[in-house]
Amino acid sequence: MFYWIAALLIGALALMQLCVGAWVWLGAILLWIAGGFWLAGIGALAAILLLLLLVVPALIVALKPLRYRLLSGPILQMFQRILPRMSQTERDAIEAGTTWWDAELFSGKPAWDKLLQLAPPKLTAEEQDFLDHEVEQLCGLVTDWESTEIWQDLSPQAWQFVKDKGFLGMIIPKQYGGKEFSAYMHSQVIMKLSSHCSAAAISVMVPNSLGPAELLLHYGTEVQKDYFLPRLAAGEEIPCFALTSPYAGSDAAAIPDVGVVCMGQYDGQDMLGFRLTWDKRYITLGPVATVLGLAFRVQDPDRLLSAGDSQAETDLGITCALIPTNHPGVVTGRRHWPLNAVFQNGPTSGQDVFIPLDWVIGGREQIGKGWRMLMECLAAGRAISLPSSTVGFSKLAVRGTSAYAAMRHQFRIPIGKFEGIHEMLARMGGNLYLMDAVRRLSALAVDAGEKPSVISAISKYHVTERGRILVNAGMDVLGGKGICMGPNNFLARSYQQMPIAITVEGANILTRCLIIFGQGAIRCHPYVLKEMAAAGEADQQKALADFDEAFFGHISFVFANFSRTLVAGLSGGSFPAAPSAAPAELRHFYRAVNRMSAAFALLSDQSMFVFGGSLKFRERISGRLGDILSQLYLISSVLKRYEDDGRPQEDLPYVHWAIQDALHQAQEAYLGVLDNFPNRLLAVLLRVITFPFGRPYHKPSDALDSAVAKAMQTNGASRDRLVSDIHMPSAEQSPQAFGELAFQLIPQVNAIEARLKPALKAGTLAPMPQSLIALHGWATAAAASGAITQEEMQVLQDFARYGDISVQVDDFPQDFNRLESVQARSQHQP
Repeated sequence: MFYWIAALLIGALALMQLCVGAWVWLGAILLWIAGGFWLAGIGALAAILLLLLLVVPALIVALKPLRYRLLSGPILQMFQRILPRMSQTERDAIEAGTTWWDAELFSGKPAWDKLLQLAPPKLTAEEQDFLDHEVEQLCGLVTDWESTEIWQDLSPQAWQFVKDKGFLGMIIPKQYGGKEFSAYMHSQVIMKLSSHCSAAAISVMVPNSLGPAELLLHYGTEVQKDYFLPRLAAGEEIPCFALTSPYAGSDAAAIPDVGVVCMGQYDGQDMLGFRLTWDKRYITLGPVATVLGLAFRVQDPDRLLSAGDSQAETDLGITCALIPTNHPGVVTGRRHWPLNAVFQNGPTSGQDVFIPLDWVIGGREQIGKGWRMLMECLAAGRAISLPSSTVGFSKLAVRGTSAYAAMRHQFRIPIGKFEGIHEMLARMGGNLYLMDAVRRLSALAVDAGEKPSVISAISKYHVTERGRILVNAGMDVLGGKGICMGPNNFLARSYQQMPIAITVEGANILTRCLIIFGQGAIRCHPYVLKEMAAAGEADQQKALADFDEAFFGHISFVFANFSRTLVAGLSGGSFPAAPSAAPAELRHFYRAVNRMSAAFALLSDQSMFVFGGSLKFRERISGRLGDILSQLYLISSVLKRYEDDGRPQEDLPYVHWAIQDALHQAQEAYLGVLDNFPNRLLAVLLRVITFPFGRPYHKPSDALDSAVAKAMQTNGASRDRLVSDIHMPSAEQSPQAFGELAFQLIPQVNAIEARLKPALKAGTLAPMPQSLIALHGWATAAAASGAITQEEMQVLQDFARYGDISVQVDDFPQDFNRLESVQARSQHQP
């Protein structure tokens, strides 16, 4: 009897995972009942009861006519009644873009080979040359301090260089005079510029993100492309795009700006167009733009576009147009001042401004389709812009802070050896490794032709949030040096301006609570969107057939993930197996992602079942569900990066820290959902199924923190990879260079000190002083006594000089003004 019951449980779990059809289930049930009757001796009455309880339902499911009549039909009718009404803007947002690896993570059984077989992102020879020359030259023309304190913008020379060298046309095809660079190259450029000057990065980033070049490329008419794209590529036009209104920020679909269809006059001719009224703010490049991309809602009260059809709609929806900023009635407002960042940003407005119909991007056919256009273009831009800029200044923060911690002595030892500093450095190094991995993988998706709406939201939210953690940790390490503004401070601007990255391109609270899971649950789920489409189908026969297929596929999907989650939980995560291509040292992480993927898919289905349409209003629940999906994507990015880098063993501390941290966060988000589940019985059941032996995933240990901190302070290939591809200023350009110069000498300084240890211990040589100024004189005296060579003296004196400059902070006269900030730079030159 025991074996017969065990066969039932094992067989059912196996069939669930295989997602077999109803006829296979029916055959297996009959075989099991027969085995019980003939081998286990269950008796005829028990066999008959089992036939009634199991075979009859299985037969109903297996026979389509019965299933349609008794199951699918009634369920479809109920589904149509309870399905919440979806607005057109919600539908556009959900349907915009494409799914990619996010759908695999939602499947409960990610196909790792698809991810691992993708070629690593790579630059062409032309792209690398541009990065090594033009981008470096631009960095040589600007600094954060000068752009902020002197120019309050890029200098005129830098602006002209940006225009002349094609920075504004990086994504524009060569046939229009652009560079036609890849998304990965776009990301590399923004990252490098952000590591040196935020104003330069943002001024280049915006024209290559939303637009309007991106909109023109995908939706513009040939006439619009032929006119605008060459001018944008050559820098003859400076673009901006105006979406946000004072009363429609995160809810951008509710913009109050209106264009009323009417007859008007333009260029001496009567024509059909719009009488536009708008009031926009936070528009990057708005104060200097020559062409304004504008999103507004079209109203056609006289039905002029429908030839007077009385049945036609009068509210036609959001539309995008291009308007020259010198067009009569266009008002370019005064500048905003976002947290002392000096990229050009400000309001624009207009009152009853007439524009021709053919200024709509894409022409008449695209009227009312602007929201869909924006959602698809934002999907690509959001995956590149903010993640790249955040990684750029985060690499600067890690490079400068790790060098400072290794060089700065207190209590006669480098502060980077204190465990409290280890904790901060580990947050910085582990998070940066992960952030850069996400940046690279998301750019790879865009280059593969995807418009990854969910992935772009994950990238924007989690890279900027971890960037905030990283910068705050860096400020804790730097202490007094970090809080004094000046050209010597490499962290202050990032610390000051971090909330900008958190806020723009979809505020992070909105992105987490509404977008990631709100879109992901429908777009990435293999059946929900199909069920919704079937419920809205006008042809009832087709609706029933489509719904039946989707609904029973969904049921099979739930059972499969229940089985995978239970097996993984009971096996302690040993099943399912890791992909054969996975390195042995990381296979347990692949298994962990598989386990959490199945558990997440199961929890998502149960949450949608329990909350129904109200789930979109339960933002903390949907936010936690989004966190699980996000952390699985972050881990996937780390695993992919490790493969792409050739599995360097010295990078394993970063890999382990990043994945352990993300797994722990995914686990806590999962349990956070269950803790707030209204159905307590189901919550307890899901907890037992998923984590039968308690919490399996823990935060990185103290020992791992120390391993990461040590790797960050060790000069070599691993640290170089961590902070690669950023601008390294010369000593002539920035005093920030001296920290890295001192750091590079630390191995030689340590070798000299190790050689002198016997003399220091015997007292025949005075100990090396902690003060770097005193070290300079000590080295002179030690060389004179013959204790060290002239070459060693030079190393110590260079280290003392570079280190002294790097630990200093800037000071200014009482009557300080911006002009004197240039002179202040010279105070700390060697």
